[in-house]
Amino acid sequence: MTKLVVGIDIGKDKLDVAITSETSVRVWGNDEEGRAALSDWIEGQPVELVVVEASGGYEAAIVSELVQRGVAVAVVNPTRTRAFARAEGLLAKTDKIDAGSIARFGAVMQPKPQARREQNQLELNQMVARRRQLVAMSTAEKNRVQTAAPAIQAHIATHIAWLQADIEALEQQISQAIAAHPEWAETARRVETVPGIGSITAATLVADLPELGQLNRQEIAALVGVAPFNHDSGKRRGQRRIFGGRTSVRSVLYMATLSATKHNPVIKCFYQHLLKQGKVKKVALTACMRKLLVILNTMVKSGQDWNPPKTSSTI
Repeated sequence: MTKLVVGIDIGKDKLDVAITSETSVRVWGNDEEGRAALSDWIEGQPVELVVVEASGGYEAAIVSELVQRGVAVAVVNPTRTRAFARAEGLLAKTDKIDAGSIARFGAVMQPKPQARREQNQLELNQMVARRRQLVAMSTAEKNRVQTAAPAIQAHIATHIAWLQADIEALEQQISQAIAAHPEWAETARRVETVPGIGSITAATLVADLPELGQLNRQEIAALVGVAPFNHDSGKRRGQRRIFGGRTSVRSVLYMATLSATKHNPVIKCFYQHLLKQGKVKKVALTACMRKLLVILNTMVKSGQDWNPPKTSSTI
């Protein structure tokens, strides 16, 4: 029997679903009842892969439902599926057109399915994401207070204090959740032995990068989005870019790397070496991010704590 690919266009209230064997598009509600009915239907088909776009979190519930049922689900960057649609000559964009294009993209490109995550992993992921949202709100309020009228400044200050208290409470919950899971606790403890890695970075790695220690250096760098890709054209040579990946991990890794260039002997030496070679700071920092990530991946894979070399000859 031919294996099929399902493409789902995610909306806030509905799910448009296409399957490679048909031209018609089915629609289910993006609610508990609709997701359960869609999952039942998918389980009744000879489906090899389900492909959905990352849609700002609206895809999380159906992905979790399908993965828990053992269905292979790939979550892909919308930029990739849209580029595929343009390559097909599809300039129009509707939910039904998108669903069909996503299904065909999955059949041709065969994106890697997402690993199964237990409920406690999903909850930790959401707690870390919520903390990130609260920090962004607090930063925005701190920026506003500088130009606000005196009468408004007091109101903003109250809100900032409330946000800070909520952030601290959430950090405590995150810490407790990690401590309650021995494998997470050991991973967090191990990566925190690296100079430049703090508790928030460790928690983000545990929550948003469960593949840490399970992939090789090239795969983990590409997954996070710190692997340089060639961008050569005509006479232009030598330019490299990073693209895609997990933004949340890359953001905390960037801040950790900034700290590591000052306090981590290996990263500091590597950073200075790149600058002496004439690399611009942004390029050097990206290279240091990749090196730090590879070090963390190796540590978790080998079960070893931070043990820097005695000399800088490992550059």
